[in-house]
Amino acid sequence: MINLGAHSILGVKIHAVDYDYAVKVIREAARNKQAFTVSALAVHGVMTGMTNAEHARRLNGLNLVVPDGQPVRWALGLLHGKSLPDRVYGPELTLRVAQALAEDDLSVYLYGSQPAVLERFAQNLQAKFPGLRVAGMEASKFRQTTPEEQQAIAERIRESGANAVFVGLGCPRQEVWAFEYAPLLNLPILAVGAAFDFHAGTLPQAPKRMQNAGLEWLFRLIQEPRRLWKRYVLLNPLFLWNLFLQGIRVRPFPVNLPNGQEQPQRYG
Repeated sequence: MINLGAHSILGVKIHAVDYDYAVKVIREAARNKQAFTVSALAVHGVMTGMTNAEHARRLNGLNLVVPDGQPVRWALGLLHGKSLPDRVYGPELTLRVAQALAEDDLSVYLYGSQPAVLERFAQNLQAKFPGLRVAGMEASKFRQTTPEEQQAIAERIRESGANAVFVGLGCPRQEVWAFEYAPLLNLPILAVGAAFDFHAGTLPQAPKRMQNAGLEWLFRLIQEPRRLWKRYVLLNPLFLWNLFLQGIRVRPFPVNLPNGQEQPQRYG
């Protein structure tokens, strides 16, 4: 079990941990129904914080932000000497947490995506982990909600009796959702993004060799060029350039925490 602390990658606090540690702390929070927010960030996720100071504070207010992408894992080693044997890949973390919940006879609530994806995701999770209970599921509204709608969503999740919530709204909306719903739910919230589509079987995952080489972004770009070209063609070089500036100490990237001035977004 590895926990080498949290470290700034372009001003975003990334925790140098492994799967075992992440599952352990999420499992404990689920057992005790304690608020615990988790995100798995690749390059795009880190850049959403670097380019938006307010969002960076939200990310740094989450309890656990793991290195989803290989470049983020490598950055921990290059900048801070914190070498990990593997990244903590969001879709894989989702499965490991689901297994832990099933072993403990605990339940999960699924929020986000579309009804058909939710149904297949839930069916596939329960087929893989027969003891897993899905307390409820709710598709994204694909818009911002009213304060009343937000309270109603939180009430439905609380009344479901769920011990944890998986959120799939896409980055950065799901991280904002986790940040804003944490005090309303007092449950572990995992922002797991594409895991919904991957495990529902509606979106293919990159081959292992591409994942290990840090080329998952290229596979996804080929799959969805119109939607993702700006994310990868523009942000990847910007990530590398700023990583270089941080590494040679030309540009400091301090970790700024929430200050209460973050504007409510109420993504639904």
